[in-house]
Amino acid sequence: MLCDLDGVVWLAHRPIPGSVEAIAAIRASGRRVLFVTNNSAATRAEHEAALAKIGIDATGDVVSSSMAAAFLVEPGERVLVTGGPGVSEAIAARGAGIVVNTGADLDQPVDAVVVGLHRDFDYARLRIAGRAVLDGARLIGTNRDTTFPTPTGLEPGGGSIVAAVASVGGVEAVFAGKPEQPMADLVGDLVEAEPSEMLMVGDRPETDGLFAERLGCDFALVETGVSPRSSRTHRDLAAVAASLD
Repeated sequence: MLCDLDGVVWLAHRPIPGSVEAIAAIRASGRRVLFVTNNSAATRAEHEAALAKIGIDATGDVVSSSMAAAFLVEPGERVLVTGGPGVSEAIAARGAGIVVNTGADLDQPVDAVVVGLHRDFDYARLRIAGRAVLDGARLIGTNRDTTFPTPTGLEPGGGSIVAAVASVGGVEAVFAGKPEQPMADLVGDLVEAEPSEMLMVGDRPETDGLFAERLGCDFALVETGVSPRSSRTHRDLAAVAASLD
């Protein structure tokens, strides 16, 4: 099973009632659970530690949009990172040179600008990222999500920041996370199963649903995140787990 995190397992790392037990039940049935998240800010170890803190062992079972985005740059390229440590970690693992966007002027051109969720994003960082794109750098977005769910409502996502940089640079970004092909390729490298044997569980039809379509697998929509309730029966991860044969 492929499982989104934000809005499915938790909200701002607060577990959604029944989600931890649902993951345990799915694993007890002999199924593997791979967490596929568009959250690019955290490193892989941070994702795994946060899941461990709520009682889910996810060692080696987390893939993120930052990891997918790394495959859109080449080893040896000079990359401006406008995003969290998860992006920097993935780009470094790819063998590219990292320039972290602090808002200060660049000392030399860059080959690509990779943008994800960046909680320190401001006008100075927008100016530097936009200028790099205007000077010819490729613009890569970790994911398209303009918002993400929290216990207090929706907050701006990485896609909103990508849109700002794209508007300055006058280009369209290339995206890596769900539902795009780079994330599908990443999952394909990790999962030894036919599409008919997989299920994607998520809270956003335009990302999780389209990702399932790209993989050729079934999709289960939950209503604990971005998607509002559509019926009296509130569909969550526990309900999905209970429906599995």
